[in-house]
Amino acid sequence: MSIEKVKAYFASIGESDRIIEPEASTATVELAAQALGCEPGRIAKTLSFLVDGEPLLVLLAGDVRIDNHKFKQTFHKKGRMIPFDEVESYIGHAPGGVCPFAVREGVPVYLDTSLKAYDIVYPAAGNDHSAVRTTPDELVGLAKAAGWVDIHKD
Repeated sequence: MSIEKVKAYFASIGESDRIIEPEASTATVELAAQALGCEPGRIAKTLSFLVDGEPLLVLLAGDVRIDNHKFKQTFHKKGRMIPFDEVESYIGHAPGGVCPFAVREGVPVYLDTSLKAYDIVYPAAGNDHSAVRTTPDELVGLAKAAGWVDIHKD
């Protein structure tokens, strides 16, 4: 199970206490915000894309959308969302729990600058009833991020 991989990863780095497991679903931005008692922008949604057939993840604030032009400028190719039924095989996590932790080897993780508007953000932790409490700056290391990008609509 995906959350077990994430728990093992956080245990290995001495950060197990960051994982939150509410009873309510966190499968969507709206549900996660309700379950965690925060505004939707603090939910760090993880979107999975294929660029030239290779997967990559981008985390954005929950209240912003992708700007396709900025995406293409940043990654030099048009990206397409990974089909729902293929996400787990590419990323290692099923939809509703896709997160930047314990992903398949070789999957780069990028953080969108929209996350910097918040002091605390909540990405998922491997299933649809989980989250991780972190700052955007801490998230860089926790997610082993490849870097910051600006691909959200202004």
